[in-house]
Amino acid sequence: MGGLIQKLFGSKTDFKELVENGAVIIDVRSKKEFESGHIKGAKNIPLNELSSKLGSLKQDKTIITCCASGARSGAAKGVLKSKGFNVYNGGGWKSLERNLA
Repeated sequence: MGGLIQKLFGSKTDFKELVENGAVIIDVRSKKEFESGHIKGAKNIPLNELSSKLGSLKQDKTIITCCASGARSGAAKGVLKSKGFNVYNGGGWKSLERNLA
């Protein structure tokens, strides 16, 4: 069963390796949510502000998006990917933080 799931969803992304190689973490939760806890070094750009702040992001940097559950970060990934960014959906910030440890 594990092999089937891996074939369907691809191999597991090594987020720790991406960060070690310079990936930027963008947390797309609201400012208030971000202030209540976040991954050290993550940049907070709320999803509703992302399109207007694309200029502050570097095209040559890999981006990992995160939020509370993975839904908003998935939407953010779509926006960034459509603009030519190399981006991964890190899902919920707490589980992403565990994957980076």
